[in-house]
Amino acid sequence: MTDRPLSGIRVLDLTRVLAGPHAARMLLDLGAEVIKVEPPEGDITRTTWPRVNSISSYFAQQNSGKQCVSIDLGVAAGCDLLLQLADHCDVVLENFRPGVMDRLGIGYDVLRARNSRVIFASASGYGQTGPWVHRRAYAPVVGAESGFTKSQGDARGGNYANDPHSHADVYTALELAAAVLAALFQRERTGHGDRIDVSMAQTMLYVNEHAHDALWTDPVPDGVIRSFRPMDYPVITAANGESVIISGHPAENKTFDFYMESIGRSDLSADPRFVDTASRLAHLDDIHDALHRWAATMPSADAIEDAMSRNKLAVGRLRSVYDVCDTDWAREREVVVEVSDRGEGTMRIPNAPWRFKGSDVRVGGMPRYRGEDNRLVLRELLSLDDATIDQLEADGVLTSRLPKR
Repeated sequence: MTDRPLSGIRVLDLTRVLAGPHAARMLLDLGAEVIKVEPPEGDITRTTWPRVNSISSYFAQQNSGKQCVSIDLGVAAGCDLLLQLADHCDVVLENFRPGVMDRLGIGYDVLRARNSRVIFASASGYGQTGPWVHRRAYAPVVGAESGFTKSQGDARGGNYANDPHSHADVYTALELAAAVLAALFQRERTGHGDRIDVSMAQTMLYVNEHAHDALWTDPVPDGVIRSFRPMDYPVITAANGESVIISGHPAENKTFDFYMESIGRSDLSADPRFVDTASRLAHLDDIHDALHRWAATMPSADAIEDAMSRNKLAVGRLRSVYDVCDTDWAREREVVVEVSDRGEGTMRIPNAPWRFKGSDVRVGGMPRYRGEDNRLVLRELLSLDDATIDQLEADGVLTSRLPKR
């Protein structure tokens, strides 16, 4: 294998919890060296469960392989240390509330004056500018503000609830990492870094494939399927209790015929209730009833998929994360990797999804304790000797939390 795509790139990761850490993990898996900087209290995800040997699986999933240093940015000496580290980095990631980095004297203008090639990337709820700049924002809040939570609840008859997944964080991570990659490429042409500002709320609109429909104010014909309406796709259950989702709107032209051929009811194509899209939408419950009755006669999810796939319909079995990671597909694709639990065992986390012909971009490394790499990083990048590092620790500028042996 050749070097990883981002070999030679160094990232200073000041982020915590999810959006920033996942973006940094992407850069790490692509080959960048990532130095995670934590405050004395550490990334809050270190305290979550499951946890073993003082390593939480949540923290491990987003941070395995990163070098971990712990610096108190509440003191001037800590900020000075950070500036020195940033001098040796290509990318600085941060997700503090807007204005915090500037107040600490470690904002973009200061870093750029010292290192014109630095790429300074920020993730925040509503961006670094605008009237909402100082509002507190976490994924559930942004989901509500961006229309995501309402859209989900509307599709469930007005049952509004927070989603168990932090969509605003992970989508923002993807956009943040993509922007950093673009800035690195741009730097090859210009020789200069850039300032990146990614808003979680804007991201949620950007990735919402139905936003165009919500913004459409002109009339549309009656009886049409707007923006595919995937919430109408059927979920049906076989005789053995296995459930599947079928991709394709059952009221759509031709797709309706595919469904009916699959269940042996081609005769329904001539039924007055189903003669066109508008009629089928008006009787969508009847279509779903026919599909449910048929599914109950099928022995398994595999049998449903066999019947539907003969008519160009894709079927997905309703699985848990554990179940899908226990399939032959997951084993062949190595979708899960084991990382050290810093004891005698391992823990399982998702592998990076990319496959490069000439590079190894799988997850590498282990989760580190807070401040575990203080000495390694400061000796290597800043050439500090042990006496200086000892003094920084004595002054509380550097801290660590290593397990007792």
